Order: sequence, then structure tokens, then C-alpha cells
Amino acid sequence: MTDAPRPEIARDPSLVICDDDEAFARRLGRAMERRGFRPEIALSVAEGVRIARESPPAFAVVDLRLEDGNGLDVVEALREARPDARIVVLTGYGAIATAVAAVKMGAIDYLAKPADADDVVGALLAGGETRPPPPENPMSADRVRWEHIQRVFELCDRNVSETARRLNMHRRTLQRILAKRSPK
Repeated sequence: MTDAPRPEIARDPSLVICDDDEAFARRLGRAMERRGFRPEIALSVAEGVRIARESPPAFAVVDLRLEDGNGLDVVEALREARPDARIVVLTGYGAIATAVAAVKMGAIDYLAKPADADDVVGALLAGGETRPPPPENPMSADRVRWEHIQRVFELCDRNVSETARRLNMHRRTLQRILAKRSPK
């Protein structure tokens, strides 16, 4: 059962989904196809950049962290090839700095995983004048702290001593935090 495509989609339903989680990308692709899009799957930055240059889509959903690099490279290539493309960055590593970087590079929205197809469609088709509703389940303060520590740890090339120095924290305390699972 296919829904009638919305007018915004009917003009040009081309969509690239750039995510290295193949199962997720294919599942999202099928869901987006049912909503009127014509998805193409890219499982790497290189593949996403190639699609952006050869046949730039009207819409894109790009994962921030891919095995072969940063999804922002795909966002940049899409912006250069098709300035009017509507791009949503989707990631499991939500952080304010990466959200700001994604928007500065031309993404229209930034969604944290897990996001369903309805969330993605809503973000892709949202007008610039509307503000998104507040999140149903915002991150807890503990989770925000954990995300910040993880981000600094990644920026320090996973060097515990350097990360501890930059966070002004004892190295062993940081090691204990890193050894734990992320808070809810």
C-alpha cells in the first residue's frame, strides 16, 4: 500500500540515504519509498559523494559517522552539486557541536537515532518558518555529560590521558566513566 506522494515529493522524489548500517539503510529506504520517495542507498562516504556528483538528489539522509569518514563530506558535496537539496543528518552520536557543524554546512535538520521514517519525512519537508516540537524523550543530564565526554575522547583520538587533561579530570575517573555503558 503506497500513500499518494505529497506535492513537495512529487516534483522530484530522488533521495539518497547514506548510512553504513546496511540493514537500517535498506529498511529506511523501503519506508521512504512507500511515502513517495525514490531512494538510492550509499553505504560509504565515497559512494555518497559519487551519487551527489553524478546525480544529485533533491533529498538526502546522511549518517554523521561512517566507516570511511565523516558524513559532513557528503553534505558538502551535495550542497555544491545541488544547493536546493534538503538534507537531514541522522546520527547515533548526538552532540551540539556536530549539529551546529551540520547546519552550517547546509543540512536543514539533525535527528538522533533511532528516528523513524515519519520523523525523517517531517524533517525533510518541514518549512523553515516552523519550529520543531520539543523532543518526546530528551536526553538526561547524565546522558548529555556522557555524550560530551565521548565527543572530547573522540576528538583526542581516543587518548585517555589527553582527554582527562582537557576535561580537567583525573585519568582513572575518566577510565571508569568510559568503561560504563551510556546512561539513558
